Amino acid sequence: MSTGWIVLGVIVVLVLFAFSAYNRLVALSQRVGQAFADIDVQLKQRHDLIPNLVETVKGYASHERGTLDDVIKARNSAMSAQGPAQVSAAENQLSGALGRLIALSEAYPDLKANANFQQLASELSDLENKIAASRRFFNNAVQEYNTGIQQMPAALFAGMFGFTRKDFFDLGASRTEVEATPQVKF
Repeated sequence: MSTGWIVLGVIVVLVLFAFSAYNRLVALSQRVGQAFADIDVQLKQRHDLIPNLVETVKGYASHERGTLDDVIKARNSAMSAQGPAQVSAAENQLSGALGRLIALSEAYPDLKANANFQQLASELSDLENKIAASRRFFNNAVQEYNTGIQQMPAALFAGMFGFTRKDFFDLGASRTEVEATPQVKF
């Protein structure tokens, strides 16, 4: 009789622990989703800014068609990307194209002095800082989540509940280029 109570007590403790681990992992997973949504909002604002920036540059450097087309192509690719890995790759390409677009202002003093261009470049610089902050928050959330599913004893239940490892918002090999661009100088 007492052995039956001990076994029942162990089962109850395991079930309670499984519920607790499940709820913790759900909360961590939701935090990752929220963090990615924050990045998505910042990226949408950047995508909305780009056409105005391209039109402004086009007025001063219309024969730089290749650079302008690269920015629009990269923007369209970034807007259709899905998931952290695909979005980060597309955004890396867009950041590189934007860096080249901003660099055009060095060759065109009238463009560099244009108030509209200065305002758009300033907004872009501000958005880049916000995106970097959102990316850091997302990667911290992913790190906590991945740690949560790998730590014992939650690791015993994570697979059964369908929790799998999530990807970081990786800047890959172009990290220094993305972090360095766009350089805005007035």
